Amino acid sequence: MDLALLEALNTERAARRAAIVVTELGSGRQRLVTPAQVPADPLAGQLAEALRTGRSAMVEHGNERMFLSVQVPAPRLVITGAVHISQALAPMAAMTGLDVVIVDPRSAFATPERFPAVDLRAQWPDEALPSLALDAFTAFAALTHDPKIDDPALEEALRRGCFYVGALGSRKTHAARLERLAGRGLGTEMLARIHAPIGLDIGAATPAEIAVAILAQVVGTLRQRPAARERAA
Repeated sequence: MDLALLEALNTERAARRAAIVVTELGSGRQRLVTPAQVPADPLAGQLAEALRTGRSAMVEHGNERMFLSVQVPAPRLVITGAVHISQALAPMAAMTGLDVVIVDPRSAFATPERFPAVDLRAQWPDEALPSLALDAFTAFAALTHDPKIDDPALEEALRRGCFYVGALGSRKTHAARLERLAGRGLGTEMLARIHAPIGLDIGAATPAEIAVAILAQVVGTLRQRPAARERAA
C-alpha cells in the first residue's frame, strides 16, 4: 500500500468513516473507495454489499479478480439512562460486539458498582455527546423517561445520522415526545426514524426481556440496513 493511500485510509478511520481498499490481484494496483463514491464506481453492487455486511470479499469484474478490504468503524451503542434495563442491556450488547457508553447525569444511578466495566458518563447529554461524536455506526437508546435528558440526546442522535434511534415509553408518551422534538426543529421524516415504543414487539415485561427486545432490534437494523444509510460523510 503506497503512503498516500495509507494516509487517506487512516484519515477515514480517525473520523469513524467506512472505506474499502480495492486491490487488483493481477496488477497489484490499489484504490480507496468511500461510501459516497460507491454509486459511481464500476463495482458499485459488490461494494455496496460489502459495506452492508462489513465483510471483506473476493470479487470479479470482467476478467479481473479483485479483493475488497472493508474498513468499518466498530459499531457502538450509546444509552441515556443508567436504569435497570441498561444494567441488562449493557453486557448483552458488549457480547454482540457493540461498544457501550451510558450517559446519565444522575450520579446516584450512574455508578461503577451498578455498571462495572462500562464506559459510564455521569454528565448531561449536551456535555457528554459532543466528545462521543455520534455517527452512522452508532445506535442510540433513550431509556430515562426524563425529557430533560432524553430529548436533547434524541435530537443529537437524529441529526448525526445514527443508524438506530430508539426511545422507551408508551405510544401516548411518544406522541408527546414527538411534539416536543418538532418544537426543536426536527422534521417529520427525521422523527419517523425513532423506534418507539423501543424494541421488537415480543411481549417483553421484565427489564432483561426489554433489553433482549432492544438489542434484537438494534442488531437487525445494523445488519439489514441499506448500504446508502451507511454513508458517514
